Amino acid sequence: MASSNQEYRMVSRTAEIKLIVDLDCDNLPTRIQWQASEGQEGGPSLCQSMMISFWDSENKTTAAIDLWIKDTTVEDMNLYFYQVIHKMADTYLRATKNEEVANSIHEFGEGFGQVLGLVSRSTE
Repeated sequence: MASSNQEYRMVSRTAEIKLIVDLDCDNLPTRIQWQASEGQEGGPSLCQSMMISFWDSENKTTAAIDLWIKDTTVEDMNLYFYQVIHKMADTYLRATKNEEVANSIHEFGEGFGQVLGLVSRSTE
């Protein structure tokens, strides 16, 4: 098996994701910008909220950075989480090919959206 140094040398290119977070005097985010070296032109993009998770397979733990600007509304956070839940289901399906569990995550997302009034219950 190749060592991690050998694996690193086999990489053909490196991509970078840059985050810039402006903080107020209370260390609350007032602006979040992000920029990716691949797939994004025109400089940093603004966002109101972000969640980044890092999986440590050696220790079997997840580290995370969860930020939102202090002016983000509850309504925006509700919609953001609704969309993130569905995005997680899509990512899980791509990673595992497990349609049953991905559909279960989507169903949870729809229930979440119904409770918050983001989607209405179908009468079919």
